[in-house]
Amino acid sequence: MIIVQFGFTSTSFRQIKSLEKIVDIAVKAEIDCIEWGGDVHVRSIADARKAKELCDKAGIRINSFGSYYRVGSKNADEWKEICEIASTMGARSVRVWLGRADSEKTDELTYKIIVEDTKSICATAKEYGLIVCPECHDNTFNDNTDAFLKIHKDVGCDNFRTYFQSRYKRLEYDLDRIERTLPYIETVHISYSEQSREQFPLFRPGYIDTLIDKLKQSGFDGNMLLEYTYPCGLFGFPFSMVNDMKKLKNKVGGKK
Repeated sequence: MIIVQFGFTSTSFRQIKSLEKIVDIAVKAEIDCIEWGGDVHVRSIADARKAKELCDKAGIRINSFGSYYRVGSKNADEWKEICEIASTMGARSVRVWLGRADSEKTDELTYKIIVEDTKSICATAKEYGLIVCPECHDNTFNDNTDAFLKIHKDVGCDNFRTYFQSRYKRLEYDLDRIERTLPYIETVHISYSEQSREQFPLFRPGYIDTLIDKLKQSGFDGNMLLEYTYPCGLFGFPFSMVNDMKKLKNKVGGKK
């Protein structure tokens, strides 16, 4: 049976500033883990200690730290602080943004800088026992399968993995990305509640389930995190998280 940890990103509830309330939502949704974001909820070592204390008390793991480090900035001090925050929480990985432009818009010099910085932050992260995972997103170098496989090879660090995230519009591409990058996928971001917005006006309700089936058939055993941006994230609907988590668990049929 596939073994998956279910959770959500704290960034789904940016308007809720209280860490206690975020953990309360997590308890109600019966999740396994949280990815704490560095933009609102965990911005310091003190925040990290508080998040860990609350999660430990609730029996919830902290699987990752959602940083907003831009790889290529070569800011060693900023990155070290990020690693210290993630380590304090007991996170396994740190999410980053790979550059500032799509891969096809990234020139050779910029790419070289991104690769050098990736190697550097991976080396530092390894000292803290952390994995570095770029967000799978437009306007970053990790915007398509071939680009990720290229930089993964050029970086050559065993603690450099990736997220998988779909816009729910290109099914053949998504299935191919899962197949070709599966060994390197640390975490999957997913969202039932926002699928209709992403696909508007051609809503395809079975799209997410098709991706989950592909992950199951491929033997994925990482984390599946629900992530909201808008409107659920803007208005903070805890009931959406509870309902979506039930739907996700029923579909995956995972084991804690």
